[in-house]
Amino acid sequence: MQHSAGIIGASGYSGIELTRILLRHSGVKLAFVTSDRWVGQTISARTGLSSPLAYVSNEQGVASGKGVDVVFLATPAETSLELAPKLRALGVRVVDLSGAFRLHDLAKYPKFYKFEHSATEFLKEAVYGMPELFRDRIRGAQFISNPGCYATAAALSVAPLLRAKLIEPESVVINAASGVSGAGRKASEEYTFMEIDADFRSYKTLSHQHVPEIEQTLGLSKLVFTPHLLPMKRGILSTAVARLKTGVTQQQVKDAFSAAYGSERLVTLLASSDSVRIADVAHTPRCLIGATADETHVVAISAIDNLLKGAASQAVQNMNLMLGLVETEGL
Repeated sequence: MQHSAGIIGASGYSGIELTRILLRHSGVKLAFVTSDRWVGQTISARTGLSSPLAYVSNEQGVASGKGVDVVFLATPAETSLELAPKLRALGVRVVDLSGAFRLHDLAKYPKFYKFEHSATEFLKEAVYGMPELFRDRIRGAQFISNPGCYATAAALSVAPLLRAKLIEPESVVINAASGVSGAGRKASEEYTFMEIDADFRSYKTLSHQHVPEIEQTLGLSKLVFTPHLLPMKRGILSTAVARLKTGVTQQQVKDAFSAAYGSERLVTLLASSDSVRIADVAHTPRCLIGATADETHVVAISAIDNLLKGAASQAVQNMNLMLGLVETEGL
């Protein structure tokens, strides 16, 4: 049996990657794609992907949602906040790639997303979709809140250490760098070639919207997280540093990661943190992790493609679990 899917917000970077994956997915037929600025134009004309399917408006996409098995929202948080409840009211499964339903604490939304949450009843229904950490919650779910790109890279590199009780939770510090596509497809002077080429800088220091998401996912009361902008198109490198509990060895660190991810198909463990490179995961759905420890500290470095494992491919991974398909189908 082939399932059907639609994408609302298919003209953004993540939406295009979703389109690419779903067009080749053997278990899913892409029923509709939306883009208010590309209405009437075909996928082939706008992206070069082989499909005669034409873009429709977001409004038409919501109306079409009732006839499909799952709808992906590759939209800004404010748009997802409006559209997800409408789709759920139609009984449609939803995978939301925005941050609109990631946080449990309502008080965090005005500070980090600049809006008051208006669909609080759906926060309880939304399942946070990071398969390697919460797979059992995702199977059969009706509404998935897809993790943020930084949160994915950061949480996957630190969770095994916390779960094995090898590090002091309050000591965790994470610095991460992302390619420019992480900012989305928008025209802004600060993201032009002349502004980012041959430069490297931090942004949203102590105020990035993924901070509370990472804290929530890892069970941390306070995290120091600093994002940086890389002068490249795509990819994230996350560096987490934490203080080891007394007596913890490098072997215990290695064993913790092996126990967590040894059988995972989309997480690859490397011999050391020095081996982790963005180039090795760009255009793939995988996450690379390497960890190095001495007598007092551990450094865990991860790399992902921010548009795939940090967005589109993880969304499809979640969809596969929701629908009872092979988790890596289409990836």
